[in-house]
Amino acid sequence: MPNKSIQTGAMLIAAAFLVAACSKPAPPEEPIRAVKITTVGLDSMRSGAEFAGEVRARVESRLGFRVGGKIVRRQAELGQRVKAGDVLAQLDPQDYQLAAQAARAQVAAARTNRDLAAADFKRYKELRDQNFISGAELERRETTLKAAQAQLEQAQAQLSGQGNQASYTRLVADVSGVVTAVEAEPGQVVTAGTPVVRIAQDGPRDAVFAVPEDRVALIKPGSGVDVRLWSANTTLKGVVREVAASADPITRTFGVKVSLDVKDAVALGTTVTVVPQAFDRSGVQVIKLPTSAFRQDGKQSAVWVLEPASMTVRLQPVQIATADGNEVVVAGGLQPGMRVVVAGVHVLSPGQKVTIYKEIQAVAPVDTAQTAINSVASMAPASAPAAK
Repeated sequence: MPNKSIQTGAMLIAAAFLVAACSKPAPPEEPIRAVKITTVGLDSMRSGAEFAGEVRARVESRLGFRVGGKIVRRQAELGQRVKAGDVLAQLDPQDYQLAAQAARAQVAAARTNRDLAAADFKRYKELRDQNFISGAELERRETTLKAAQAQLEQAQAQLSGQGNQASYTRLVADVSGVVTAVEAEPGQVVTAGTPVVRIAQDGPRDAVFAVPEDRVALIKPGSGVDVRLWSANTTLKGVVREVAASADPITRTFGVKVSLDVKDAVALGTTVTVVPQAFDRSGVQVIKLPTSAFRQDGKQSAVWVLEPASMTVRLQPVQIATADGNEVVVAGGLQPGMRVVVAGVHVLSPGQKVTIYKEIQAVAPVDTAQTAINSVASMAPASAPAAK
């Protein structure tokens, strides 16, 4: 009987172990995360919209020959400063010189015909005064003289035109400025009007930048603009001079030109940062949060909001308006007074319990050796009186 009882007990214990092994283990409790919290409140905007631009000449001319031909020489170089009257390029003038010589020959022939017609008219006039010829004959000679005079004037005009054509083989700068582009090289055959050299004229400068179509309506001609030079810590004042009436076909943005003061001698091509005063939002009260507080929930941005009563978090969708420096401006979804998680958002889940992270304050180090010396000194007996 005792052996049977032992066997039965052993079987019961084995069955208990077998049942325990087949049952599912209890799920581990979710850890309580420590998170950083900030209280939602209103803050002032610190920055406005900024755009990148560059400094250009107000007037930039593309110069080309007024006649066609082959370029034999180009004196202008990129970045060169030129003055009015400087020769920029030269065409082969041989054909035009030959045409001018032919025009001179035509003038000489027309002058000879005119002189001959004038001599005939003078002789016939004398005969008419003596009544040797009729008046009709004199009128014919007068008509011949007028025709010869007209032919001479026509030949002289053609000579003048051919002389101009020959002079047009030299491309001359009509203004002073800086060569900003060279668009043709020696040996190239160009037609009349083909741009060869581009010159930025000396004088007023413009800061040119582009704005998207959703903001161009806010910029009006005459409004103020702050222009910051990228190469120097300098801010210039400008005025919007022109706003493009149509968008660029490639970028779909609108060009804006800002007039700079003439006394501000800014080099051409200088990179600038343009801040239109129309976009200045400093002082506007908004809700701002650091970028670390946001997470992407599908196509919706959201933040974790703390429920103080249960110390759990819930996901709150928000609408983002814009950026202000390193912070994000929230347009909707939050109210002042809410407590939002700003660190640790990637490890949270809805309804999870959390604790508020508190930074450990550093304790100032204590000089233990000096403390011990002071303690021993305070416990030492007073020095013995001197012996008499």
